Amino acid sequence: MKRNIKIIALISTIAFGVFSCQEDLIDMNVNPNGANPETANPNLVLSTVLTEAGKTIVNLGYQDIAGVMQHTQKDGWSGGHNLYEWNRNNSWAGYYGILRNNQFVNERAVELDQELQQGVTLVMKSMMFGLITDLWGDAPYTQALRGAEGTPEATFPAFDTQENIYRGVIQDLETANQLLSKPLAEYNSTIEGADVYFNGDPSKWRKMANSLKLRYYMRVSEKLPDFAKEGIETLLANPEQYPIITDPEDDATMPFADNSSSTSWPNNTRFDANESNYRRIKMCQTLVEAMRSKNDPRLGVWANRVQIPLVVDENLPPGTDRIENNQRLLSPDVLEERNVDLEDISQNSDYVGIPPAIPGPQVYNLSPDANQAAFNPHVSWLNDIYREPNGPLLRARLISASEVNFILAEAALKGWSVGNTAENYYQAAIMASFATWGLSDQAAAYLQEEEVRFEGSLEQLMEQKWIASWTAAAESWFDYRRTGFPQLQAGPFAIRAALPVRFYYMIDERNLNPEETEAAMARLETTNFSEVDGENSAWSKPWVIQGTGKPW
Repeated sequence: MKRNIKIIALISTIAFGVFSCQEDLIDMNVNPNGANPETANPNLVLSTVLTEAGKTIVNLGYQDIAGVMQHTQKDGWSGGHNLYEWNRNNSWAGYYGILRNNQFVNERAVELDQELQQGVTLVMKSMMFGLITDLWGDAPYTQALRGAEGTPEATFPAFDTQENIYRGVIQDLETANQLLSKPLAEYNSTIEGADVYFNGDPSKWRKMANSLKLRYYMRVSEKLPDFAKEGIETLLANPEQYPIITDPEDDATMPFADNSSSTSWPNNTRFDANESNYRRIKMCQTLVEAMRSKNDPRLGVWANRVQIPLVVDENLPPGTDRIENNQRLLSPDVLEERNVDLEDISQNSDYVGIPPAIPGPQVYNLSPDANQAAFNPHVSWLNDIYREPNGPLLRARLISASEVNFILAEAALKGWSVGNTAENYYQAAIMASFATWGLSDQAAAYLQEEEVRFEGSLEQLMEQKWIASWTAAAESWFDYRRTGFPQLQAGPFAIRAALPVRFYYMIDERNLNPEETEAAMARLETTNFSEVDGENSAWSKPWVIQGTGKPW
């Protein structure tokens, strides 16, 4: 009997050990640092969606598109920024990566019946797909984000037309408005810890959704005027049902954390030991002169004054080239010896910008340091705030009260019923921009400047909207191509004699999904400027501006 008991005990011990080993092996195959898709809290991924989207937008508006729209110019590594040398490598992989994470959050929110997260993810989906079609034109949309299914249409998704994408974006924003219509206390979930835009406030997300609807209605207003008019008038006629961003306090913006280079303002100097990236970006002459002519105080917030102004004085002795009283004094013969015309330099005593797409931007304005021209003291550097990794003014700006009021001013100019005059909205837009940059007390005086007083033209309105889009230049690019304003000229060294209007479809996409990419390229409108590239050109026109004669 005792022997049997010992055998049973031994078998039990072995069985328990085997079972335990199996459990251990199963546990070993679970990534302790990864989120289980079946049980993960969607907020864990939502924070990544929001921060990556914010960084994507600020990088667009502060980097190469700021060069296209002549807010800034680079004095080194300037090909993409100044000259539009994009080499057909404009990848949308990061955009779709954000959308895949966003879709996961949405699907988990549906499973958990979390309407707040559902509404937020529809806003983000709309903004990111809107940005993709803004940048490229036709793109995967209805069949996108289905790669895990493994079907041919999921692996090689069809490219939806740009029109269908805009319509889908607007419809999703309508759904988001409904999902986000309840007070915070009535939701069964919260996003406070994950929400770096609005700290979990659904009413602000709702305003963002409807403000984005205004943006996209205006985007298609040249192609679908009746659709856009009805949509915008419906929004403005029902402010309780469709609240919008009218106060800068409600702007959709994202601060930076200052934990690392990846969570900080781009090109800051704390994480760039030699400051090279910060120093390479200088103010562009186009923006500087537009603002100087209007005595615009925002220029002093965005740029440093020139460190050593140039002064060319014909009364100086021949051969004069010296620093005196913090000025560089030059006699005219010095310019002649260097084959520099007087009109090719700037003697501004306050702010000096580099002209767009010139040869040798690194030595513009007689830089004394041809080898390390980023130290050029004769042009304006960006304000010292842009050296920092974060700060109250360093925010990714997704959509703002200023932009919304400019949209409504344009709608009023078209004669649409939007509840106020174009002039009132124009003034409100400028005042909102001044509030954003801490200059509210100077807005009234600025509005009285001769060149600022409203004259009722689309050109004036769009120029002011372009100025206000500082660090968010992508939106002014999309406005420029549908209106032709502001009237920007490509610089002499640009690879085309006109500004580009879209991104190239990247080589990888053409290789992996050739049939759909070729079909999308065939729907582009080729132009005189796109002949060198063929159909897939940054100068081929997407649907949204085809047949409009804009911007050139």
